[in-house]
Amino acid sequence: MSGTDKSRNQATGPSPVVVLVNPQLGENIGTAARAMANFGLHEMRIVEPRDGWPNKKAFTASSGAHWILEEARVFETLPQAMADMNFVLATTARPRGMAKDVITPVQAGDEMRKRIGRGERVAMLFGRERWGLSNDEISLADAIVTAPVNPAFASINIAQAVLLMGYEWYREQAPSLGQATPELPALDGPGLQTPGTRPATKDELHGFLEHLERELDAAGFFKTEEKKPGMLRNIRNLYARAALTEQEVRSLRGMISSLTRVHEKRKREGNE
Repeated sequence: MSGTDKSRNQATGPSPVVVLVNPQLGENIGTAARAMANFGLHEMRIVEPRDGWPNKKAFTASSGAHWILEEARVFETLPQAMADMNFVLATTARPRGMAKDVITPVQAGDEMRKRIGRGERVAMLFGRERWGLSNDEISLADAIVTAPVNPAFASINIAQAVLLMGYEWYREQAPSLGQATPELPALDGPGLQTPGTRPATKDELHGFLEHLERELDAAGFFKTEEKKPGMLRNIRNLYARAALTEQEVRSLRGMISSLTRVHEKRKREGNE
């Protein structure tokens, strides 16, 4: 899914801080920034980046999320990066053998919204590409976040992990779905979309069904009177489930009328 409205203010209010611990590749820092931008995360902290900072490859990979990288802060140690935080979550796929709460991304999203809503500072820790966070680093966090992934292939790269956590943080407060365009506003929620029309009324649907029944009768579709009631029920049920719009009902009636005209014309031509 693509699309960025660069005219909009990119910061959406207080949000969790994303802390990348000893990232190895600039590309991964950039794609993490892109994932942050998708879900209203705007503060990145980087602990001991292997290839130094700033990193040209990070900016190239960020797909325009430059403001996050331009404002990113670099720290020598993890304790320094999280010194002003009130609550810290460590993301990992592996069991760690330590007494610490383990929660899912869904639970993490709820917890972060609750804490930030009352003015706390919250951080999410993401580890190295090759082996994640160390036990010592995780011991500094308040809780562990582990996603329900395939245990036979549980590794998630940095950008994927940021995207997953960012989505769970943002989904309850997102004002719309997707992107607005010059022609149409962003979608205000899931469900049947009916631009330029509206859901059909029952009167319009029943008018269509009566029209269809008349023409099917005329075409000899109902082989016997005994079977006709059951066949009509199936037809009505089919179209009742379809959630037709007013425009679709009119199109269906037009299709029936066109087929009827062709059928009648052929009958006349066959009688000449």
